[in-house]
Amino acid sequence: MYNESVLSVILGGGQGTRLHPLTESRSKPAVPIAGKYRLVDIPISNCLNSDIKRMYVLTQFNSASLNRHIKNTFNFSFFSSAFVDVLAAEQTPNNKTWYQGTADAVRQGMHHFLKNKFDYFLILSGDQLYHMDYNKMIEQHRDTGADITIGTVPVNAKEAPSFGILKTDKDNSITSFIEKPSAELLPEWVSPTGPEMEAEGRSYLGSMGIYIFNRKLLEELMNDESTVDFGKEIIPQAIGKRKVFSYQFEGYWTDIGNIESFFEANIGLTDYIPKFNLYDITNRVYTRARILPTSKIVNTQLEKTVIAEGCLISADKIESSVIGIRSRIGKGSIIKNTYMMGNDFYESLEEIESKKIDILAGVGENCQISYTIIDKNCRIGDNTIIEGGKHLEDKETDSYVIKEGIVVLKKGAVLPVGTIIK
Repeated sequence: MYNESVLSVILGGGQGTRLHPLTESRSKPAVPIAGKYRLVDIPISNCLNSDIKRMYVLTQFNSASLNRHIKNTFNFSFFSSAFVDVLAAEQTPNNKTWYQGTADAVRQGMHHFLKNKFDYFLILSGDQLYHMDYNKMIEQHRDTGADITIGTVPVNAKEAPSFGILKTDKDNSITSFIEKPSAELLPEWVSPTGPEMEAEGRSYLGSMGIYIFNRKLLEELMNDESTVDFGKEIIPQAIGKRKVFSYQFEGYWTDIGNIESFFEANIGLTDYIPKFNLYDITNRVYTRARILPTSKIVNTQLEKTVIAEGCLISADKIESSVIGIRSRIGKGSIIKNTYMMGNDFYESLEEIESKKIDILAGVGENCQISYTIIDKNCRIGDNTIIEGGKHLEDKETDSYVIKEGIVVLKKGAVLPVGTIIK
């Protein structure tokens, strides 16, 4: 029996400019990860694994592919009240603006949410990578009699200035909050995180952007239209006035907010023992069930590489890379430290001949590619060399972007034979 007391909302985020160009034609939750999944699959799967089966996904930018993915993936029985619904920002007679912040997004959807029976409102982010049993957080919320519970992760002094930092007492009650504190302020923001975390120097509690609200309180807070954001306004204003508690999470968690963190999270999946375990049967990540053939690999040396279904690979070597669905890689090519998202389709011989396609979908022959993200449906001509790295300056062209030394090929980009980016 699923958890009928909880309604979950997954925030799709803003325009996703820090993940550009991956968000040029899709919303942030729809960005492909790990070769076969989408970012939104993570919080949805965590909910399903926690027996929470009523979810809304809020988005307002480029939501067509997200809608399509959710419609094709998360189908429940006609006799079940379970659902995953996408709510794109909409103009109504009472509201003619787009979402102004996280709280405003929830406020605009309240007329949908309140049609459901629930006691607790679980707010999640659509751009984080982690496994979490939300029932443990809900159980603590009930046991403490909290009005609001905030998911927190212990961080060290180097990481803390990138977070909203919460200060707690020994009972996990939150006493104060500061947004992205400077290094000199940190000594005042130490919280009890437990002997193990403190031994690692993780003595600060960063907000994960995961919240539980009691239904009655949420209704009350949403009536105040002057507040538009949870992290910047509602949470700081509630501390000292409401019972606000921290739920400390100590597992692997990363916020995929920019190209560098996105790249590292994906390449991290190739580690011998990855921090994010896709092979844990108790924490399955669910995604669209595609009817694809097995991958075919010919004369290729593979080292620490993750390969999805339906690939045709004749490369010389692939190392520390994630190769997505329907990827094609030609003879003699060497791929290192690269995330290749794959293709949405196969090209038949008849199609190639009739359309006189010179550069096939995928990576051609004798290419050398490193520190690169190859978005969907790219065509890379033979003898192409892409050497990403910190030696490269940030830039943008029609076919690729360089950020933090990582070369990102735009969706559908075509690189002519002999292209050199180094």
